[in-house]
Amino acid sequence: MAAAAAVSGAKRSLRAELKQRLRALSAEERLRQSRLLTQKVIAHSQYQKSERISIFLSMQDEVETEEIIKDIFQQGKTCFIPRYQFRSNHMDMVKLASPEEIPSLPKTSWNIHQPGEGEVREEALSTGGLDLIFVPGLGFDKQGNRLGRGRGYYDAYLKRCAQHQQEQQHTKPYTMALAFKEQICLQVPVDEQDVQVDEVLYEDASVS
Repeated sequence: MAAAAAVSGAKRSLRAELKQRLRALSAEERLRQSRLLTQKVIAHSQYQKSERISIFLSMQDEVETEEIIKDIFQQGKTCFIPRYQFRSNHMDMVKLASPEEIPSLPKTSWNIHQPGEGEVREEALSTGGLDLIFVPGLGFDKQGNRLGRGRGYYDAYLKRCAQHQQEQQHTKPYTMALAFKEQICLQVPVDEQDVQVDEVLYEDASVS
């Protein structure tokens, strides 16, 4: 128990520090790094070979994903976005019809657009799984450990993907975090609930 409390406390203080770092980033610098990461993504072999892609709609303190979303459609790939259930840590990835529909989707309490809970949409895991998942977060280390916002949506979803993959014999989705270089930490504190990502993409990262 003491160890769990220590990890929890370490996460809390690191979250506060990272939020402060992100607040200090100018809009111009966020845009500069976002554009650079968009280019890295489009040139990435994992992105190029993926057909079914899940991507988050970015909040103000996250890498801007709008141009990547446009490219997914231009390349004829299938795009899925998160639909969070706020009463639990359950999240589905549901199909986006076009980049143009994003502004018309309802907004959540986090100010993110997502399809309404009652709206029927194709759900990724029940229609063939995913090839690539772009993962948001507050902080990452170079080993792929991730510090989220504390709700556990992505950790739970990635576990479901792994379980689904075993049941359906699908290949495991590749997971890629998009980060400002200010979000890279020496070591992110983790517990057994936390799921690592395959790759953290940031300005100075080498790309496969």
